[in-house]
Amino acid sequence: MAQSADRVQHFPPAPAGQQAAPGTPQAGHPPPLPDYPRARIPTKPVLSRATFRAGGGHAPSILDVREARLVTSGRVAIALALRQMGVGPGDRVLVPSYHCASMIEPVVWLGATPVFYRIHRDTQVDLDDVAAKLAGAKVLLATNYFGFPQNLSRLRAFCDQHGLMLLEDCAHCFLGEHEGQPVGSFGDYAIASTMKFFPIYEGGCLVSARHSLAPVRLEAGGFRFEAKMAVNALEDGFEYQRLRTVQRLLALPLGLKNFLLRQLKRSGNAPQPMAPRSSEGGFGFDPDWLGKRGSLFSRLTLRLVSRGRMGALRRSHYQHLQAALDGLPGCRPLHAVLPERVYPWVFPLYVEQPEAVFDTLKRDGVPIIRFAEYLWEGVDATVCGASAELSRHVLQFPCHQELQEQELDWMIDKIKTALLAARAP
Repeated sequence: MAQSADRVQHFPPAPAGQQAAPGTPQAGHPPPLPDYPRARIPTKPVLSRATFRAGGGHAPSILDVREARLVTSGRVAIALALRQMGVGPGDRVLVPSYHCASMIEPVVWLGATPVFYRIHRDTQVDLDDVAAKLAGAKVLLATNYFGFPQNLSRLRAFCDQHGLMLLEDCAHCFLGEHEGQPVGSFGDYAIASTMKFFPIYEGGCLVSARHSLAPVRLEAGGFRFEAKMAVNALEDGFEYQRLRTVQRLLALPLGLKNFLLRQLKRSGNAPQPMAPRSSEGGFGFDPDWLGKRGSLFSRLTLRLVSRGRMGALRRSHYQHLQAALDGLPGCRPLHAVLPERVYPWVFPLYVEQPEAVFDTLKRDGVPIIRFAEYLWEGVDATVCGASAELSRHVLQFPCHQELQEQELDWMIDKIKTALLAARAP
């Protein structure tokens, strides 16, 4: 069976104000998890009978940019973009203090130095701090957090003024636009993590509105990779009772596959990994996947899934969560308003007592994503107070298009109960 869809970044929080397990993200392996049950509803989109329905009108996306390469993860796309920008040993890359370690790994792998700049509490780039750290910098990496774009026209103008290249990180922002232009069109290069938005087991993309991607040559990952990506996407759907008829039809061959894998593991002859670590969990960067294109299953899914339906449902689910949780004691939505043409990755909720709420919800099987919980070693409140605060206090909940109404209502009820319990004497 494929791993649970909430396999990544669901770690118990460290004590407030402390960095958890320094050095752990750089090693590419998260710290051991408590024995939490699997999430009872999917953290990310899973295949269902509704997956390929049309509807919702047009939603602008990063794939509206001139040229694209579909790869296996967002971190691979970052490495490819930086390489196209000529980044190498001795170069300095300006990166946000609020980050997932997997964003930083490609910078270090290329031999460059990450220089961490501040963000504001609304996650916008602190350009005054960036301006103070320009010496020797070659690239500014800017993240559109949780699906809410930065002031991209201002960032573009700043980079042009100072001779910087702009890498637009749309890992959270596959859909959306800024000032009438699709996300991804402001940077010299832009990247996205398609597996955050589609019911696929791997996927990322590299785009550029300003440069040819002809030098980026990709090859197929091989039969075992292709088969694993298709099977694991199906099994994620089976795990959440989305494709019961298909599951019954495939029960015998999939059962045999799982039996053989268990036997191989017991014998000590486990097969070599057939998927990048970005799919299996962890922060690490796999250079072996740098020249591989995304699987055929993932590429076809990107073509067949309606972006309009995806965008409309994500906005609707986000607004449902916001209406239910706004005004409750002990929390507040990170963003007070959902602007037009913004299509969220998740619903970010600022929680006053995150440790207690997180633990309660995880024990109840509620899916939680904790982006940036483990910052790069040395990045703390002295580097950026807002980043340290957000990394501890902001919990993210799914609002993806494959959530069912009863699942959304169940999650809201559990969040309310956990918030009340955290405030009880």
